[in-house]
Amino acid sequence: MNRPIVIVVPCFNEEKRLDGDAFAGYARRNPDVGFLFVDDGSRDRTAERLEELRVSEPTGIAVHAMATNCGKAEAVRTGMLMALAGDREAVGYWDADLSTPLDEIQPFCDVLRGNPKILAVLGCRVRRLGADVRRRSSRHYLGRVFATAASLVLGLPIYDTQCGAKLFRADPRVRDVFASPLTSRWVFDVEVIARLRSGLDDLQAEQLLYEQPLRRWSDVPGSKLGPRQMLTALLDLLRIWHSIR
Repeated sequence: MNRPIVIVVPCFNEEKRLDGDAFAGYARRNPDVGFLFVDDGSRDRTAERLEELRVSEPTGIAVHAMATNCGKAEAVRTGMLMALAGDREAVGYWDADLSTPLDEIQPFCDVLRGNPKILAVLGCRVRRLGADVRRRSSRHYLGRVFATAASLVLGLPIYDTQCGAKLFRADPRVRDVFASPLTSRWVFDVEVIARLRSGLDDLQAEQLLYEQPLRRWSDVPGSKLGPRQMLTALLDLLRIWHSIR
């Protein structure tokens, strides 16, 4: 796939939720954007669905199958390294369930193109007037607790580390971030941001990272976030804090 912008889409058992028409249609209408689907050892018919999708739009869609289920973090990391191996302008990752609609990709690209100092654009789910951001109250408040803890760990005034929509400039610094396995399974996004800001003071880090408020976002049935997962996430966060100190 020879497109300047590649979005990695990690998939695990997405047979029933994957909107293949949406991805294929976007790739067809936007010849500068391609999708690399990484099948993380799915046990349903995800692999078959992805192959059908690739055949339907071979110039804009590629598929990589992991030999076994390794977790979302490793699926993302593998896809990002594959995408960065080509001649790219930008690479990123996006949730397969399209909780963040694909039409949000272009505003992310505009931010990178408009400011050459920015290295990463991070989706930010802020419920506000003029935006259609729909999130269950329980997830919102659990998310705010976690986001506050993540902000303290990172030493950055970041609002939303966990949104599954992120775009990075194709840069050696980004390749370095994904060069070694991520240690966190649940909150690898925080670890990615921690690696990006490694060695930088607060001001330098804030100039490299940009949070893009989403115009639309919605909870998708099947997403998992509860007290047990939150506890695991907080323990992962503590490990990340120790690793960067």
